[in-house]
Amino acid sequence: MRESRISLAIVTMALICVGIVMIYSASCVNAMENFKDSLYYLKRHLMFLGLGLAAGTAVMMVDYRRFQPYARRILLVSIVLLVLVLIPHIGQESYGARRWFKLGPFHFQPSEFAKLAMIIYTADFLARKQEIIKDFWKGFVPPVLLMGVVCLLTVKQPDLGTTVETAVVVLGLLLIGGARWSHMALIGLGGISVVAYLIIKAPYRVARIVAFLDPWQDSQGIGFQLTQSQIALGSGGVFGVGLGHSQQKLFYLPAAHTDFILSIIGEELGIVGTVAVIFLFVAFIWTGTRIIRQTHEPFGYFLCIGIVMMLGLQAMVNVGVSIGAFPTKGLPLPFISYGGSALIFHLAAVALLLNVSKAQDQKA
Repeated sequence: MRESRISLAIVTMALICVGIVMIYSASCVNAMENFKDSLYYLKRHLMFLGLGLAAGTAVMMVDYRRFQPYARRILLVSIVLLVLVLIPHIGQESYGARRWFKLGPFHFQPSEFAKLAMIIYTADFLARKQEIIKDFWKGFVPPVLLMGVVCLLTVKQPDLGTTVETAVVVLGLLLIGGARWSHMALIGLGGISVVAYLIIKAPYRVARIVAFLDPWQDSQGIGFQLTQSQIALGSGGVFGVGLGHSQQKLFYLPAAHTDFILSIIGEELGIVGTVAVIFLFVAFIWTGTRIIRQTHEPFGYFLCIGIVMMLGLQAMVNVGVSIGAFPTKGLPLPFISYGGSALIFHLAAVALLLNVSKAQDQKA
């Protein structure tokens, strides 16, 4: 298990280092134009990185099994925060979305905490009640109802991408935990219907689907972001135009240092750089899977599965959006994209993985 921990730590640090370099490269022009400081986003990212490493260190200092008795309380706290962020003058609104608390220079996004809290709760539930998970009312409905509450509050922000991600991870855990396929099909059909309704109800979501199907049909309108992303990736060729020499970051590609940072990587470092980043995520998932296979304690086992699913799914969706394989979702690339709350809780999640691995060694 020690080899797995070392590999996971090395891969995570490599992704973080790529993020530091590329956030500065992708954001320096934007930061200079808007804040008269080319290091503005980089300095904030490093601040959040410090907080994330501190959070991860704190998590590593406590045996992960001590979180299990507080799983329901942790989830309750996350639900309260999701409610509070929706209240005017408490939650911070930006571009029509109310997703953040503003705490001085910090912006805290409770949905990132809620994702991890939901994984901890579901892992605890499966560890305690796996023998009744096939029972619809006693074993399947309770975690699905709580997942529904979290998803409802998240979609009200609105944040459909995080909502779908949370649901997929929790349902994946329930399926691995032994839930009946018939129950999964029932909730799956219901979930797809709800997502379809939410898309149809919101014109901007419909526009994203239309842009995804043919972004070049309206490359200066609804397809602008996707076409600029593809231009960036195509411009890089095999080896890229060179670090720091991106043209798309010059206010052509929106969200260049956040959701579409992979496109800037592709432009500046080419296919080689893009494939290297994807390889690091594959190595992360592979190493996480090794830890899962070596974990025999139920709570730790399901906890690791949930964390690897969450980070792997988010990386896959972000890459897919950047290359035009998925509609725009607004999910950052783990460890690489600029974003405070996501980075902090992703590092805390990795610390939990390392914690579980370490505890298995001590137990052996």
